Amino acid sequence: MGVEGTVSYLSNLVSSMTARKKKKQMTTVALKVRMDCDGCARKMKNVLSTVKGAKSVEVDLKQQKVSVTGYVDAGKVLKAAQSTKKKVEPWPYVPYTLVANPYVSQAYDKKAPPNHVRAVPVTATITETTVDDSYTTMFSDENPNSCIVM
Repeated sequence: MGVEGTVSYLSNLVSSMTARKKKKQMTTVALKVRMDCDGCARKMKNVLSTVKGAKSVEVDLKQQKVSVTGYVDAGKVLKAAQSTKKKVEPWPYVPYTLVANPYVSQAYDKKAPPNHVRAVPVTATITETTVDDSYTTMFSDENPNSCIVM
């Protein structure tokens, strides 16, 4: 291995050690923004279209929803939307088919769009059950005071 081989080996080693930037994934960030008029919607669209990596911005004034699609970071989009001094929060609604138990009290929301419920963590359904424990022990064989009819 001569000088040429050593130089090529070192150049390959250095190029593999340099940090390579990973490409961001194309994402859609949805926000719930309190907008009253077309001027508010236009202002929000102009501000969010300046976010680096944003490809398209869609504003739905009726649902109070803004969607930003592109190679963007959700935190940066949220911070840019908050710079307009409007009430902004991440979009809290998901289709009810994606929720394990859409009828718990935390998931139901009157303001939700049709066929949508509020996204709740899985731990919210642990405390609520459809069967009360006293009914299950009432007819148990281990309970000495259980119903004799069974």
